[in-house]
Amino acid sequence: MKNWKEICAVTDIPLLGARRVAREKGLDVAIFRTSTDEIFALLDSCPHKGGPLSQGILFGNAVACPLHNWTIGLDTGKAKEPDEGCTPSFAVQVQDGKVYLDADELVTLATDITRPIAGPARRSACVHP
Repeated sequence: MKNWKEICAVTDIPLLGARRVAREKGLDVAIFRTSTDEIFALLDSCPHKGGPLSQGILFGNAVACPLHNWTIGLDTGKAKEPDEGCTPSFAVQVQDGKVYLDADELVTLATDITRPIAGPARRSACVHP
């Protein structure tokens, strides 16, 4: 039996948009609302380079990553061919206009995934002669 946690009203999520849910540990969860008011939840990280899916463009039941335009299925978290990879999806329930996520998944699912570090490789402090 799932332990549902109320997150927000459906109308708090923009139509064809997303809302981020912060977690104590791990990356945020992105909740998406399609043009037909379907609600999906994915880890807010593209499986390619960690782009924030919550900032992507929704079309149908998919989101395009804002970094490299990978298409991710909202229902499965899987990248559409020819790309490969998957981002974790979270159980969602909508009841009486409210969005609920599984509270246990929020604290346990994919808490070890981090975003890649952008920019030059980290180096130890430079020593000048």
